[in-house]
Amino acid sequence: MADLLTSRPRGRRLLVAMVGAPASGKSRLSEGLVERLEQHQPGRAAILPMDGYHYDDALLKQLGRHARKGAPDTFDVDGLCHMLRRLRENTDEAIAVPVFDRDIETARAGARLIPAAVDIVVVEGNYLLLRQPPWSALKPFFDLTVMVVTLETILRQRLAKRWEFYGLPPSEISRKIEEVDLPNGRFVVQESAAADYRIDNTLAV
Repeated sequence: MADLLTSRPRGRRLLVAMVGAPASGKSRLSEGLVERLEQHQPGRAAILPMDGYHYDDALLKQLGRHARKGAPDTFDVDGLCHMLRRLRENTDEAIAVPVFDRDIETARAGARLIPAAVDIVVVEGNYLLLRQPPWSALKPFFDLTVMVVTLETILRQRLAKRWEFYGLPPSEISRKIEEVDLPNGRFVVQESAAADYRIDNTLAV
C-alpha cells in the first residue's frame, strides 16, 4: 500500500482511513506510513486522528457517559464529518485540526495544521467504517480504507501496558479493558464495512 501511495502522482487530495480496535496499532502504522511518504516526498502527507473528536470529560459526565469514554457515542461524529468534507474540498491555505492529548485525556483544538499542499491525509481511528449512522456518513469521503486486525490476547496485553503507563490502579485498568476497550474493539470488527486492505498486526508490543 505504501508503494502504491508513493508512486501516485501529486494532485487531488486523497483521504485514507486506517481503522482498528483500541491498541491494534493503527496509530503507529499511520505514523509509519506518513513518515515513509514524507521521506519520499516531503510535505505531501499528514495524519488526522479521530480521537481529536472525543467529547470533553465534563460533557461526558454531564451526559452520563464518562465511564464509557471511547465508545461510539462519546465522539463528535458530525464535527468529524464536516472536517472530512473540508479536507476533501481543500480550498483553505491550511486547516487546523484537533489532536487528542492522552497525558491530559483531552482533545486540544487547533493542535496541528494540514496545509493545502498535503495531498494524502491518513485518518486513523476506531469507528471510521461503521455501517450504522451517524458514522456511516464518513465512508464516502475515503478513497482508500485499511482495517488493522489483531488477536484479542495481544490487545489485552497492549491495553494493560498502556493504562499502567498512565498510572491507573489495577481495578480501573481491568474495568477499562474488559468493560470498555475490548467490547469496543469487538464492535469495530463486527460492525465495520469491508476495507480495501487488511493488515495483520499481531506482534506483541
